[in-house]
Amino acid sequence: QVHLVESGGGLVQAGGSLRLSCAASGTIISINHMGWYRQAPGKQRELVARVFRGGSINSADSVKGRFTISMDNAKSTVYLQMNSLKPEDTAIYYCNANLFYGGTYYTHWGQGTQVTVSS
Repeated sequence: QVHLVESGGGLVQAGGSLRLSCAASGTIISINHMGWYRQAPGKQRELVARVFRGGSINSADSVKGRFTISMDNAKSTVYLQMNSLKPEDTAIYYCNANLFYGGTYYTHWGQGTQVTVSS
């Protein structure tokens, strides 16, 4: 069975940095894309950034220049380096992955990790 295991959330002051990690465990044939979404209280879940197998990246305008996403295919792990954090970055961050195994693609979500940025 495939699971996503997240780590790296926490509390940080504005201007600080955090690094999130998400590893896919289980037997996976290939990764289509992996990335991060976030959901703040009272708001809809939104894409933060995702990286595709070929290396292309989608990211929200609000994080460009501050957040960097990367993927280690060999480890089936995606990382989100978050710098210059702002209070408005406070949210639960969810790992998302589209993975190929068992003859088809499956979408998985992590349980979420809290990121809190204090002013």
